[in-house]
Formats: sequence, C-alpha cells, structure tokens
Amino acid sequence: MGSGSVRGECDARFEKVRELFGASFADGSEVGAAVAVSVEGVPVLDLWGGFVDKNESAPWERDTLVNVFSTTKGMTALCAHRLVDRGELDLDLPVATYWPEFAAAGKADIPVRWLLCHKAGLAAIERPLEPDDIYKWDVMTSALAEQAPLWVPGEAHGYHAVTAGWLVGEVVRRVSGKSLGTFFRDEIAGPLDADFWIGLPESEHGRVAPIGQMGMGKVQGDDEDVRLVMERMRSPDGLSMRAMANPPSILTGPNTKEWRSAEIPAANGHATARSLARVYGALACGGVLDGVEILSEEGLARCWTEQAVGPDKILGLRTRWSLGYMLTQDRPSARYGPNPRTFGHAGAGGSIGLADPIAKVSFGYVMNAMGPHPLLDPRAAVLLDAVYEAL
Repeated sequence: MGSGSVRGECDARFEKVRELFGASFADGSEVGAAVAVSVEGVPVLDLWGGFVDKNESAPWERDTLVNVFSTTKGMTALCAHRLVDRGELDLDLPVATYWPEFAAAGKADIPVRWLLCHKAGLAAIERPLEPDDIYKWDVMTSALAEQAPLWVPGEAHGYHAVTAGWLVGEVVRRVSGKSLGTFFRDEIAGPLDADFWIGLPESEHGRVAPIGQMGMGKVQGDDEDVRLVMERMRSPDGLSMRAMANPPSILTGPNTKEWRSAEIPAANGHATARSLARVYGALACGGVLDGVEILSEEGLARCWTEQAVGPDKILGLRTRWSLGYMLTQDRPSARYGPNPRTFGHAGAGGSIGLADPIAKVSFGYVMNAMGPHPLLDPRAAVLLDAVYEAL
C-alpha cells in the first residue's frame, strides 16, 4: 500500500507529513490509521488511510472510529477541570468531601488532585474481580472505595492505568449528577461537534474499526521504555500486571459490544483523529474554539503545570504528569515537540492527542495496529516532528 491510498486534506506546507503517513502503510507499519492537525484552531491536515482490519475487509473511512484506550484519560481530566473552573470542585479538598464512601481504608485525607496526577496509591484493586465487573460502574467504584492505598499517598506516583477513570469519573458524577460520558458529551464533545464518545451508542458501533493484537502492524523503533514496561509486566502477581489486568476483561474486551457501550473513562473512548485535534485545538488556543469556551486560562495552566515527575511505580520508567495529562520530556520516547508547555495523553497501542499552547498547535493520531510504546509511538512521533518542521 503506497501513499496514494491516503485520503483527506492537507495544506501544501504539510506535504511531508502526508508522505510520511503514506509510507507507514507502504512499509507495513499501519493497517488503518488517521492523523489530524490544527494550527491556531484551523484544521491544516486531516488524513486517513488503510483498512479497518488486517483482512482488508473494508477501507478506513473519514468517519471511522477506533478505541483509543488511555487517550480517553485526557478527556476525562478535562471534565474535572470544567468543574474546577465553575467553582464546583476543589482539587485540594479530600475526595471524601464529594464521595463519602471513599474515606474507607485510610483514604479520608487524599485530595482530589492526587487522583489526577497518579499519587493516590490506587493503581490496582486487590480483590479479584469478575470479567463483567468492568462494565458495572457501581461495582468498580465500590471496590475502589473499599481499597486501601498500595503505597503512601502523595509520596510517589504510579500510573493508574484503568482505575483513574472510575476515580475521577465518580467525582465528576457526584458533583455534576451526570455520568462521565454524559457530562463529556454535554459539556465538551457536543458543543465542539467532536466525534469522540465515552460510552458509544449502539447506532455508532458499525463505524468502529476493531483493534488488532499487539504487533498486527510492523512496529517501528525500539527504546528503553518498552523494555522497562515489559519487564514489569512479566510477573503475573506483580503490581504492574494487577494494575492492567483486574478485571481480566481489560485485556480481552475491547472489540465487544459490551466494551464499546460501557463508560470506562480511562480506556474505552472511541474517536477519530479529527476529534482529538479539535478538542485539543481548543486547549491550544486559550480554551476557546469557534466561540465555544471549554476551559479558562487558569484551567489551561493546570493542564501543563507539573505535579509529579520521576520513576513511575507501575510503568517502571520516568514519567511526568500535570493534573490529568502527560507532559513532554526531553527524550525521543516522550518528547511532544519543542515547546515546554505541551500536554496531552497517549493510549495503549499508539494513539495520542496533544495541545501546544505556545505554538497553538493540536495533534491527533489514531490507529488499529497496536504498538508497544508506552508514551509516544514512533509512528506518531515522526508525523509530529514533521508538523513542527513545517511551521
């Protein structure tokens, strides 16, 4: 498959991005994928190509959706920031102020901000859960309310890979009276006309490209981050595996109708690259896009202000966090462009959305061929570098 299979729109100055995107299909790195970019809130690139599955049963279309895994967390965090902007949520108050049951097992003093920067010590649930529990909001939030911290809260950070969604999502639900997916649709995706869903209506299931197994496409590059994460995951009883695989359906559910329909705010958002670029486009432009205000200037500062940095107790590598977002680092496997205030979130397999409020650039990338890179997939990195070269 060559670059001629790539469809969409691209400003002339970003032609190199188109060429690189097309080359990734030609060399087998991609099966189906899309990439979108905006500058100063204006779309400058919106490309898609390939197929919805490895059998090439149908082409990837303009409106094809795909599960973006943890890229969903950036949208979940944005919901919390909206409530902070309104004065309805105080990040420095204990979580139990809004969710009284959370105070159990020594958690009475954990502030809301630690849920967003992975310092709460609740990266895993210790009691075994049934596969279907992941689709039961009350079961998951009750289990987290009962769970004792796995390390001293506030003293270290560790990626709450799946639990973060229910932790932040339940606070949003308690404060707003709406489920996380409903709040996100009403407050962010709907007003921005962004095709991003947390809890996909059955009417939209036919647009979804199934996620392939790890290595379905040719994986580019190699880095120390991959090795460190894989080492952590080798122990079935280790904290890292427990954080990723309880309930076990986290590893087997993503291509089912149950997964797509549920609200799993850390992992089951379904999106287009265009929708990522649009939401992050608002964040790259002072929180306002096309007259729709998503976040205040103070809220944006919370998105790029560092809250945690150093060795991650779950991933085993150096991570850097604001309140809900991954922050750029000065190494190729986690460098989100040249500017220090860039923030966003990546997802398992390679998807990513980010905002650069200095250059006023937003970037979205989605795919169905899973790669192993935890912070920045090389397929996305080469496209992002080419975007900055063109500016």
